[in-house]
Amino acid sequence: MHDRSDQALVQRVQQGDQQAFALLVAKYQRRIFRLISRFVGDPATVEDIAQETFLRAYRAIGSFRGDSQFYTWLYRIAVNTAKRSALSGARSPVLPDRVKSSEQDETFSSQEQLSSMDTPDAVMASRELVHAVNAAMEDLPEELRSAIVLREIEGLSYDEISQMLGCPVGTVRSRIFRAREAIARRLRPLLGTRTDKRW
Repeated sequence: MHDRSDQALVQRVQQGDQQAFALLVAKYQRRIFRLISRFVGDPATVEDIAQETFLRAYRAIGSFRGDSQFYTWLYRIAVNTAKRSALSGARSPVLPDRVKSSEQDETFSSQEQLSSMDTPDAVMASRELVHAVNAAMEDLPEELRSAIVLREIEGLSYDEISQMLGCPVGTVRSRIFRAREAIARRLRPLLGTRTDKRW
């Protein structure tokens, strides 16, 4: 249903209907903001990159043929725009402390998982864990960070990530595996796990 409605809107935009593009922006703006915020920590920069993403999409929509889903195509533009911004030195990409669990839950944070463990020690341990994950994510090479963010935070399939990043599914799997291993190495001392186990 979504694919068909997107396709109809895209066709209207390609025929010169700017209102149809406004509907696509309204539909995907929140998701694009969330995606970009995984790469760039500064809210003002996130907004700038989101605007640039939609501007690039509008300019290129004439060449969109529907080989992939519209949101996959739009996400690819957003990821590339965020990466260009990071490479230009405007901001270093970071993973914010507030990690959303789903598109509907916009207020989820790591501390809210502690309902039955809400002791000062547990809260401190949770914060240390969040900071360690963030630091590990920041230290990942760009290609690994992109893959793990799209998979673990955005919840996209390997095929979708492959399309967005323009690389084979096998490469995506390899990057995600390497990213998980790198993060696990950073977390083992905090979790007290043996070196022969990931977690």
